Amino acid sequence: MENEDTAKEAAELAKKFDARAESADARGRPDGPRPCGDLDMRIGRDGTWFYHGSPIGRNRLVKLFARVLRRDSEGVYWLETPAEKGRIEVDDAPFVAVELTVSGVGEGQGLRFRTNLDDVLTADADHPIHVTFDHVTGEPSPYIHVRDGLDALIARPVYYELVALGEEETVEGERLYGVWSEGHFFALGTPET
Repeated sequence: MENEDTAKEAAELAKKFDARAESADARGRPDGPRPCGDLDMRIGRDGTWFYHGSPIGRNRLVKLFARVLRRDSEGVYWLETPAEKGRIEVDDAPFVAVELTVSGVGEGQGLRFRTNLDDVLTADADHPIHVTFDHVTGEPSPYIHVRDGLDALIARPVYYELVALGEEETVEGERLYGVWSEGHFFALGTPET
């Protein structure tokens, strides 16, 4: 059960960010948002948001924070309004793709994902799927791009569904194993992996 004090603190933080965003929208800041340091907020690998080490159990609050989540060119994550921005930690990716819906087959296939925050996106040129492999264990970490440099880690059961849909294709002379969506082929690995 969520700590009631943590929920109140997170709600107050959300109100401050919302009020500052409205105020800044009204007057504008030509020099951009003012950094306000670390917020003691973290997003776990499973998509759970924490404030002061305790999980934020109110999905509405998490969705509010996610709306103002940004990632800069150095890979640092920020909650950012037009007036202020505060740094947060992200263990892996800020979102998790938890559900897959498939329509069609082959190159005409469409892969639609739902994230843990109920965002729905279709794998395509704007939302590519990519996989990184741990250099020690070789274990895959699959992702789909959500927006503005922010990815969703594809949950293991959803990844297994993708693998089951996969097929071999030759891309630029290399034999790859992957999936089609909206006319784009997304490699999941080589046939040997």
